[in-house]
Amino acid sequence: MPSEMTPKQRVDAALTWQTPDFVPFTVYECMLPTSEVERRLRNLGLCIVDRRTPVVKRIYSEVTEERLQFTGPDGVERVRTTVHTPVGDLTAVDIPAGFTSWHEKRLFTSPDDYEPIEAMIQDRTYVADYEPFLKQQRLMGEDASLRVGLGYEPLQEIIYTYMGVEEFSIQWAENRDRLMHLYETIVEERRKVYQLVADSPAWTANYGGNVSPEVVGLKRFEELIVPHYNEAAEILHAKGKLIGCHFDANTRLLAKAIAKTKLDYIEAFTPYPDTDMTVKDAREAWPNKVLWINFPSSVHLQDNEAVADMTRRILREAAPGNGFLIGITEDVPEDRWPETFETIMRVCRNEGRLPVAG
Repeated sequence: MPSEMTPKQRVDAALTWQTPDFVPFTVYECMLPTSEVERRLRNLGLCIVDRRTPVVKRIYSEVTEERLQFTGPDGVERVRTTVHTPVGDLTAVDIPAGFTSWHEKRLFTSPDDYEPIEAMIQDRTYVADYEPFLKQQRLMGEDASLRVGLGYEPLQEIIYTYMGVEEFSIQWAENRDRLMHLYETIVEERRKVYQLVADSPAWTANYGGNVSPEVVGLKRFEELIVPHYNEAAEILHAKGKLIGCHFDANTRLLAKAIAKTKLDYIEAFTPYPDTDMTVKDAREAWPNKVLWINFPSSVHLQDNEAVADMTRRILREAAPGNGFLIGITEDVPEDRWPETFETIMRVCRNEGRLPVAG
């Protein structure tokens, strides 16, 4: 190993259980404003994680979509999406919020929407579209780690994209057979993507995430979510690719089930004090999975010394440090990120150096 690795080399080494020169520090591309601080951080070895360059293109044959941006009576900008299908129209309204958006009205509002949603999904085909990814890879070079997504897990797609938690709970209780038919429709759609991603130039892929044990529960997680991680993993592993999941909520209830999956890495794991597991708990629960954490968001609100102390604690609990990365996967207050990011970076460089075998 060279004495000073590039940011991408450092991430690649950690993801493959090799020995980087120090524990990598990564930030999502949308959470690192272009600035003098950003330049200093990158010069110190911070790695940008780019998740927004796809490798597949979705095509409709009969379905069409229209998007209209408008200002509501409250002065807030919104986007209305109207989907026209052969069996009826669907409408959703979203409020843009920086790197994400809030669902004000979802596509599913009543059981009458099952058929048009399924028609929309069944009309989709996917084709390889690798050039944008290759272009971005050439552009970012050794400064970034590019990752693609497989979409939400089918059950999570229903909960968080189409219905919302409350409506999902009602449909699960009162209309489960119909809901499960929609679930199977999404399962078949996801299978159209696995091989295209496996054949792509992308090396790492996330499958879903945001799994809330309070909503999903252990039984549904084991029966309706885990099998899809494993099915996709077999296809990606056959092409030498890695697969992970964005587990950013409480995970203690799901820990044993996660350990049994074929996932290679656990991404966005947010440790104590923000969730119900520490880094030490996670390393013990998943000894064979790379742990790519989100630095606990609440600590950004504390002073710099508290941020440094938490970083040191995390590094101690992750020791010896192989198969471990610290990341930023949630938004940070504008007035804090320059100081907290530099503090985390400094501790990783100075105190997160790994012992080289031999």
